[in-house]
Amino acid sequence: MTTASVDVLIQGVRTGATDAETCSDDLTQGPWAFDPGGYGPGASMGDTLPATAPRQGELPAEYRDAPVDDLHARIRAARAELGERVVVLGHFYQRDEVIIHADYVGDSYQLAKAARAHPEAEAIVFCGVHFMAETADLLSGPEQSVILPNLAAGCSMADMADIDQVEEAWEQLCDVYAEVDAAADGAGGDPTRAPIIPVTYMNSAASLKAFCGRNGGIVCTSSNAETVLRWAFERGQRVLFFPDQHLGRNTAKAMGVPLEAMPTWNPNRPLGGNDAQTLRDAQVVLWHGFCSVHRRFTTAQIDKARAEHPDVRVIVHPECPMPVVDAADESGSTDYIRRAIEGATEPTTFAIGTEINLVQRLAAEHPQHTIFCLDPVICPCSTMYRIHPGYLAWVLEALVNGQVLNQISVPAEVAAPATVALERMLAARPGT
Repeated sequence: MTTASVDVLIQGVRTGATDAETCSDDLTQGPWAFDPGGYGPGASMGDTLPATAPRQGELPAEYRDAPVDDLHARIRAARAELGERVVVLGHFYQRDEVIIHADYVGDSYQLAKAARAHPEAEAIVFCGVHFMAETADLLSGPEQSVILPNLAAGCSMADMADIDQVEEAWEQLCDVYAEVDAAADGAGGDPTRAPIIPVTYMNSAASLKAFCGRNGGIVCTSSNAETVLRWAFERGQRVLFFPDQHLGRNTAKAMGVPLEAMPTWNPNRPLGGNDAQTLRDAQVVLWHGFCSVHRRFTTAQIDKARAEHPDVRVIVHPECPMPVVDAADESGSTDYIRRAIEGATEPTTFAIGTEINLVQRLAAEHPQHTIFCLDPVICPCSTMYRIHPGYLAWVLEALVNGQVLNQISVPAEVAAPATVALERMLAARPGT
């Protein structure tokens, strides 16, 4: 099971060829069947899709109905004709049928850098989700077009914090901390540091990155979150961390911030559901957001893995809930997980807590190890799963014909401050 692709397993469930479980039988259908039907089947299918979320519209029938082998041939032919005019980026969580066509495979941070590294390409086709394509647009050249093959490939975590909610939270927090500053004036306050610094995770809209750029803040990734928090604490007395509460909590806890100094901000309640004194005592205010993929992992799954494999090495993503991270042997970004497995010199049993496509791919690439996903149910990222070879063939063949489809373009008034926050992120390398 661990060496087969997710799509093969899902098709096997439909035909009765395997007893593997999936979180939704709808995964056997093409992603075009679910626009505008929420996020689609997978880990985020229970999350609420905002009314303002992009919709894809109908994919032409010739791409919906074509056999996958034919789509692969058409993609290869279009790639050959376009040559260096196009670069295809693929996120670790993509299905194998898409990854095989990618020039670069990585996490959102690595792919953002890859987008910047190819000024010769006229078009960057980003096989990921919407916020990643926005970031590529921010970091690529003005003459380049960034294309998202399926506009409905969003991110439920990113959608859990919108600019209006964050602006409202910021106003309330600034009011609270203005009172603190007034009380501390002349009584040992620290005028050299701002009352609060905003930090947004890479998994957020460009408008939130711009908010951070305008307000002295920064963007972080799962690989440099600690470095970024140290950067923020040098400049501010507190941090507002959004949208993922778990990455913020796990990172700050590892740095020694006590849990009682990390209240959660619920944007649907006054003061985020806190009293003013709690916010005054806070060191990190955590937005009430989460990744539906990583929220599926539990300590019971880790206990089961240890019972069945006493020598197992458990590695989870820091977007997992704190008890899961605490129970694991290690936590780290998707690239950390990849490098940990690649660096194991002896046959090892790994139980991994991250998205199933990456786990299955690592298992296939490293047969000397036993690698399995902590979650026994095949439940991919709903929005990554919306990228399909049919959409990739569609946008590539359009480029051959001189047409740019599904271009992602961040408005200039958002791009300028967002780029400031991203440049701060790129400078905040771990160990610096």
